[in-house]
Amino acid sequence: MKFTKKQIITLIIVVIIAYFIAAFKLPFYIYKPGGADALNPIVSVEEGYQSEGDMHLVTISGGQATPIQYVWAKLLPHHQILPIEEVRPEGISDDEYMHAQLQMMENSQEASTVVAYEAADKEITIDYNGVYVVSVVEGMPAEGKLEMGDRIIGIDGVDVKEADDLISYVESKNADDTIEVEFVRDEETQFKEIQLQTFSDTENKIGIGIQLVTDRSVSVDPTIEFSSGSIGGPSAGLMFSLEIYDQLTEEDITRGYEIAGTGEIDYDGTVYRIGGIDKKVVAADKEGVDIFFAPNEEGREDSNYQVASETAEEIGTDMKVVPIDTFKDALDYLEKLEPR
Repeated sequence: MKFTKKQIITLIIVVIIAYFIAAFKLPFYIYKPGGADALNPIVSVEEGYQSEGDMHLVTISGGQATPIQYVWAKLLPHHQILPIEEVRPEGISDDEYMHAQLQMMENSQEASTVVAYEAADKEITIDYNGVYVVSVVEGMPAEGKLEMGDRIIGIDGVDVKEADDLISYVESKNADDTIEVEFVRDEETQFKEIQLQTFSDTENKIGIGIQLVTDRSVSVDPTIEFSSGSIGGPSAGLMFSLEIYDQLTEEDITRGYEIAGTGEIDYDGTVYRIGGIDKKVVAADKEGVDIFFAPNEEGREDSNYQVASETAEEIGTDMKVVPIDTFKDALDYLEKLEPR
């Protein structure tokens, strides 16, 4: 069979259009409901107790949009389209962005471990080794002086053991003051003088333009292992802490229910707001979850809990959405449940 020149040109045009629709990357990022996996295979406490029910890690799926994905996201509920620069700041590569997300996940696992082991009255030792730079804000004074992965150990001759040490010190200064930062890069200690500056999006906040995580060495007994793979971000903290506690204690706090939730957790057990909670409610419902914990943010308007409740009503789920502000709030709720 012979093809005419016109047919060949038409075929080439169709292939190009098909490729563009299916594969060309637009400068937009799409978030949509992900999964709600049981945490048992992800968190493993040595000789931990087993439960009748499960704690679930709820995720959001995301990726840079192609034209066809962009159109679908416009049509489907609970799909969010954002300009790519709002997700990944300009100048940050995919690898750097993913590294930062995984670093936040690691920090979340550490915080949840501390919360759960202390609540279960198990052996835990914490050593503070300084503060890691997770990212540097473009256009701020630290740009070109500090890099992702630098470990800050001092400021103006004062030891820095955790992020709050650095933050508190900087807050005591004024814009245009100069500080000397002591840090370790490639096993070499270096010093840089950096001038403080007011952040462009706030009037009162000053800094040098870095995102930080505290470098802690946490030792626990019994030992614990995480296998979260490429899942990033801090929002699984609450559910990690509940799963760890459940494995550490003989009492089955699941009471036979399927339990999910979300929220970043800090080392004192406070649970903070996260993004995309509507998508997580949808993902949890699809997995057949019975109870979903949502950060209440002390009852503020448009809290995670409020959005989660509205989403649950919208999709007609029987899943119960429960407001919490702390790890203890969630634990108290579970301990009062009647066994299933």
